[in-house]
Amino acid sequence: MAKRRPAVFCPCGSSTTYESCCGLLHRSEKTAATAEQLMRSRYSAFVVGDVTYLLRTWSTKTRPPSLELDATDWTGLEILGTTAGTAFHSEGTVEFRASYAGGAQQENSYFTREHGDWVYVEAR
Repeated sequence: MAKRRPAVFCPCGSSTTYESCCGLLHRSEKTAATAEQLMRSRYSAFVVGDVTYLLRTWSTKTRPPSLELDATDWTGLEILGTTAGTAFHSEGTVEFRASYAGGAQQENSYFTREHGDWVYVEAR
């Protein structure tokens, strides 16, 4: 799937541009400082169709060999809660609701660190 160009503001819900927010992580110019930041950047990667970033930030223990994205029209992200996952932790969870045209997906995602970087492990 070809990458889609995001709107002016970052899909993750920040009030900054994609280029100066999640775009920095997608281009490997910055790494996520928290589990929540990684989750937000992964949501943005789904929005813009960045499969490479999604696979790169997926735990080597649970990452699929490949990933194909459908044409879901993601419309918004709401963080419902977090546990741990700060710069001082080695694991954490982020509960979120991701809206799309016609519905929403709610998940409590588990994150850990591999080689010092935050990675997505699984939904809990």
